[in-house]
Amino acid sequence: MIRFGLFSAPSLLDVAAAAGKPYPGSLLAAASELPFGVRAVAAVPGRGPCREAVRLLAGEAGRRVLLGDDHDRGTVLLDVGRLTEDIEPLLDAADRLVLVARGGAEPLTHVSAYGLDVDVYAGRLTLAVVGPCPYPPEEIAKALGTDSVLFLPWDAKSVAAMTSVRRGGLRTLWFRPPPLMTAARALARRLAGPPEHRQIGTGDTGGGRMNETDGTQPSCRSQHGLVQVPGVEVSGS
Repeated sequence: MIRFGLFSAPSLLDVAAAAGKPYPGSLLAAASELPFGVRAVAAVPGRGPCREAVRLLAGEAGRRVLLGDDHDRGTVLLDVGRLTEDIEPLLDAADRLVLVARGGAEPLTHVSAYGLDVDVYAGRLTLAVVGPCPYPPEEIAKALGTDSVLFLPWDAKSVAAMTSVRRGGLRTLWFRPPPLMTAARALARRLAGPPEHRQIGTGDTGGGRMNETDGTQPSCRSQHGLVQVPGVEVSGS
């Protein structure tokens, strides 16, 4: 909200306040259009108000607003922030889950220790690894027991264009899609595809190629089971 100079209303608080009404309306009524053409329901500054809004949206009435009615069409992408007990009902209602982490040994160990229960969310969970990673996706999937792993590049130029207040900058900056957009498109296609086959992304940080496994459940191993890719140094970040 602050970054793009949006008004304080409508916001996530308005959606949460309307969730308990007989006719809460549509999410579009609270959405603002960002400079690069994406419609978003922004949260207000401050952890307290946002936590209360999330609590209300995680209730039955809030989930009904997010999921819509039978005649509604479209996709709601919800950033739930940190993994706390408050957002568990939202995770249970989601069709797909994407857990985002950096690619070093420490963040991946953190995912293993404090991430989502892979058994509870089996078939719906994708791990998006951002930035350099010394481990191949197959090893990460086996070590963490994750259904799907996809690499996203560390693309500062694309992020700068996305967070710019200049309208249309992201669409006109390059003649060809930047690496982050290419990888995001691959992730979107995977999330929209059928969940019957487990897919593991290749080491291509552009996310353009994907291989299907044999569909068997990988054995869960400790973080020490990760094997470094030859010729790739472990990042200290």
